[in-house]
Amino acid sequence: MEQKKENILISKEQIDTRVAELGKLISEDYKNKNLYVLSLLRGSFIFTADLVRNITVPTKIGFMTTSSYGHGEISTGVVKIVNDIPDDIKGLDVLIVDDIVDTGITMDFVVNHVKELGAASVNCCVLLDKPERRKVDIKPNYCCFEIPDVFVVGYGLNYGDYYRNVPYVFNWEEN
Repeated sequence: MEQKKENILISKEQIDTRVAELGKLISEDYKNKNLYVLSLLRGSFIFTADLVRNITVPTKIGFMTTSSYGHGEISTGVVKIVNDIPDDIKGLDVLIVDDIVDTGITMDFVVNHVKELGAASVNCCVLLDKPERRKVDIKPNYCCFEIPDVFVVGYGLNYGDYYRNVPYVFNWEEN
């Protein structure tokens, strides 16, 4: 890390503005619905917290943990449920919230899982969309920012279990 320089891709102010806009849009879209926000841990917890504070309709919140990376940086392509949805979501309008969609494999898996559990509707919302890496046909219904194929950290995204607490999204440049 010492030989690398931070390159801020998305500032805290840009994130705050876009999350507020999405919260307003989601509130309008889910008016008179039974909104259940399903946050995919661990990466989305900061984004989810900020997002739900900007949603003005009654909202239930649950958490799910999946894994497709094991201990590496490259997805195995096999999604495993580490901690399943703690609530009965049958008949609810589920909004799956994640930090990033790149290959789409995890989001596609979770969308299908939620449908199998009887949700009335299923949509997904992400902080970041990296469409260049897509391996399955899935597009987020709500997205804060589309980014190029670069490795990013901050605002919930980690590197070696660190940097989730950084309030902006960045990558490193070689010095």
